Formats: sequence, structure tokens, C-alpha cells
Amino acid sequence: MIFQCTDAQGLDALMAAGPVTAYVGFDPTADSLHVGNALSIMMLRLLQKHGHRPIAIAGGGTARIGDPSFRDEARTLMTAETIARNLAGIEASLRQFLDFETHGQDGRAGALLANNADWLDRLSYLDLLEDVGVQFSISRMLSFESVKQRLEREQGLTFLEFNYSILQAYDFRELHRRHGAVLQMGGSDQWGNIVSGIELARRTDGARLFGLTTPLVTTASGAKMGKSAGGARWVRKEKLPVFDYWQFWRNTEDADVGRFLKMFTDLPVEECARLGALEGAAINEAKKILATEATAICHGREAAEEATRTAGKVFSGGGMGEALPEKSLPASLFASGLPAFKLFQEAGLASSGGEARRLIRGGGARLADRPVSDENQLITSSDFQDGLLKLSSGRKKHLLVRLASD
Repeated sequence: MIFQCTDAQGLDALMAAGPVTAYVGFDPTADSLHVGNALSIMMLRLLQKHGHRPIAIAGGGTARIGDPSFRDEARTLMTAETIARNLAGIEASLRQFLDFETHGQDGRAGALLANNADWLDRLSYLDLLEDVGVQFSISRMLSFESVKQRLEREQGLTFLEFNYSILQAYDFRELHRRHGAVLQMGGSDQWGNIVSGIELARRTDGARLFGLTTPLVTTASGAKMGKSAGGARWVRKEKLPVFDYWQFWRNTEDADVGRFLKMFTDLPVEECARLGALEGAAINEAKKILATEATAICHGREAAEEATRTAGKVFSGGGMGEALPEKSLPASLFASGLPAFKLFQEAGLASSGGEARRLIRGGGARLADRPVSDENQLITSSDFQDGLLKLSSGRKKHLLVRLASD
């Protein structure tokens, strides 16, 4: 789970001596976190499990700039309303994984959720230059790999974005002053920003802080974790049904099972290694365990087990299952019969009529577990069972269409 650490021995000694406070920042670029954020979230979760205090920072202040690290071009600036909506979604996402309640019996403090707008919005630009700007070397900032890559591209790097590293460094010092944070964690692309914060606190406060980054997680085939043809794998069920989240983990490549079990579940390391070493048909059982355990952490044990039961019905017994995502369509659409390709488009299993036709022609479309051979086959309400009709696509996507009154 570790890619880089500023002082591994020093951090080991500090954590062994007693609880430490560590934080990870999350940019509110959407109203939900996704699987690409999962490793950083699991790091906070693991720290809390062992008695340390995690802080999750929602970047309401830095969101007004946008992190330029290893991006081809500047982010689109968000309105205050969008940032507020996204911050609420980020908080809801984090509460699915971390315990924010203080426990009276053992005195253990719950996780802390903070918003850097609480201090960044109050900053005077001249005061910031005098206090913080003087501590930064332009030549050193230009040496950061993330900055160099942007400067080499036509799009360049705006002065607005160039300030991001300074503000993130300010965050680390502020969190140390307010809450005693001594460790900042983040993805490997955050290394330069983290080091800047450590240096700022050392020069101005004489503080000894630490930085740790996680590796960029890719699949065995080289794809970036959490990215797929279906879009981001969101952690909030309002954005992605629980069954689809379970199915994402179930579709893990064989070579990744052991590694992902260690990273994204609470199972003992030895059990993860045993399951990851299985071969042939047995590895599929390990994938189900990965899917169930990862889903249980995100959505709760009951929802995870319901998704597991639904998968058994869908893939083994040809049933529907209660956890399948649903799409309601008005009954009037089927009064005269709706062409099959149009149904897949309306249900969201294809982005256009052309894509739906290609899906059917390629043999990837199924209605009620039966292959669809005619893209113009008319679907009527009589094809529904108790007002429900199961659709499946070649991307292993399953959906229940429910007849709704107009």
C-alpha cells in the first residue's frame, strides 16, 4: 500500500509510541468518491482500526483552483453551488467507510471531517505572501515532475493552478496547528505537494512532519483502477447501484485477486494470500469473497450479502434477485410494441440507438435471459413478468425494467 515515505523509520517509531493523527485530502470534483479513491480511504480506515486518528479534508477552498498534478489541462472552474453539492456528497461517501463518532468507553476520538475553506477563505493575499510565499523557491517548484509535464504541453500552467501546491502546504501546517496532524497521505501524484507542506511547517514552526504516498493502482492488464467503459465506479448507491458495485469487484482479473483482497478488504493478510493463490474455477470463489467483503465495507454487510444472493440467482439460476438495479419506463412505451434496440437505449444499457443495434448484432443482448436476435423485435407489456423484465448486456450489466404508470 506504500509507494514513498519521507522518513519510514521515524514514522515507525512515532506510530509505535502512541496514536498519531493523519490526513488525506479529497477534491470535491464530483458529488461522490469512487473506486479510484478507495486506496486512500482504506489507508485512513486502517489507521483508525489500529487506534490512530484519521482526518479527511474536503477541499472546498482548493476546489476553486483545481489540482493541476499530472493533468493534461486545467480543470473547469466550479461554481459555489456545485462545490457545496459535491462537498455534501464527499461527506456522505466518507461516512460509509470511517467512524466519525467519539467513543466514550475507551476515549478513542472519531475521525474528523474538515473543509479547508474554513481557513483558506479567510486568508489575506498579502499576508499569505509574507508568511508562506517567502518560504517557497520557484526553481524548486518548477522541478516537480507534475509541473514539468504541464509546462512541456501546449496548454501550459496558469498562475492560478501554480498556487495549488502552496495552499496544500498551508493546509498541512494548519492541520498540524489545529489538530496535531503529523502525517499527510495521498496518491503518488501528491508527493511534491506533501513535501512542500513538510518543509513549510519545519521552516516556520520547527515541526517534524511526515509524508506517505500510495501507488497508482492499475489492473494486471494495465488499466487504471476504477476506470471502465461504463464510467467511474462510484461508492454512493445513489450514483451506482450496490449490485453494480459488487459486480465491479467480481469482475477483477485473476492476477489481481490476491493484491486487491489485501488492499480493499479487512481480511487477514494470510487469508488474502491463500485466496489469491487459487487457480482455475476456484479463483472465481475468491472473486466473490473479494466482491462481498469490499461491498460490505462500502455499503454494509446486509447489502453485500443481498448482492451476493442476487448474483447467484442471476448467473446460476436465471432469476432476477432483489439487488438488481431498476429502471422504470412508462407502460405507454410498450402499448404498440417497443423495438428491442430502443428498449436497450431507453434502459441506459446503450448510449444510442446505433450502439444498441451493434450490441444486439454482436450477440451481447438478452431479454429475460434469452438472447435477442432481432434488433427490431417488438417488446410489449406481455413480455414482462409481474411488471418486471430483466435485461442483460455484453458488458455483464444486468438491469430490471419496471413498468410504470404514465
